[in-house]
Amino acid sequence: MDTWEFGRMVRRRRDRVAPADVGLRATGRRRASGLRREELAGLAGISADYLTRLEQGRATSPSVQVVEALARALRVSDAERELLFELAGHASPGRDVVPSRLAPSVQRLLDRLSNTPAVVYDASWTLVVANAPYEALMGDTSSWRGIERNAVWRHLVGPRNRTVHTPEEEADLQAGLVADLRLTSARYPADRSLAHLVAELSASSPRFVELWESGSSNAEREPSRHKVIDHPTVGEITLDCDTLVVATDELRIMVYTAEPGTSDAERLDLAIVLGTQTLV
Repeated sequence: MDTWEFGRMVRRRRDRVAPADVGLRATGRRRASGLRREELAGLAGISADYLTRLEQGRATSPSVQVVEALARALRVSDAERELLFELAGHASPGRDVVPSRLAPSVQRLLDRLSNTPAVVYDASWTLVVANAPYEALMGDTSSWRGIERNAVWRHLVGPRNRTVHTPEEEADLQAGLVADLRLTSARYPADRSLAHLVAELSASSPRFVELWESGSSNAEREPSRHKVIDHPTVGEITLDCDTLVVATDELRIMVYTAEPGTSDAERLDLAIVLGTQTLV
């Protein structure tokens, strides 16, 4: 099929999705009820310029990751998702690839956490989606591209998030992430993107090579962990961070909450209000 049809399908679907359908506020005067191009680009983690070129047929080779991100942001049905992959010249990802699709039931769960910071990672610890309260708490993720979206890379090479760790805690976290990534790599040996991630980390971080070659197993994960977030406006906030695992798709949903009635709960609420106003 003509690859131009991919862009036409994205544009038609974008016109049918209201901002409220994907957790956005409709701001300013709008010529249509659908998503603006920059809104969809932000949701999918790509640039508005690249989305423009995709829709206009000037870019005709979107990667599997970009197609998946657009399908997820547009909340297409399973049949529409498969068609998007076909129009982009890709087979729909099979069981030999780390899954990053959000099932409708998982999306409904995230919708119910619209006032609670939540972020979703796949089994390689690559960010799938972060909701607005999470970005208000931790900072904007929409500009992250490629390997920047991977938590292993960010803790070993790139800029870290606002969580406060002692050197010992950071070392333990790095070891746990690398051990978990090693297990994922063993489960998905045919995933080229995962192999590329491991190669990039190996070339960029001696610490990664040390941990990877140590062969140590992942320590038992705590079901809940206190985290201190150093927010630039409201200061330090102590929160509970619970990780929910979607077993069938190997997704990790991290949810941040504070004990009601505490000063931490008040600071969290203030951070979310200030942050979401900034994002809007």
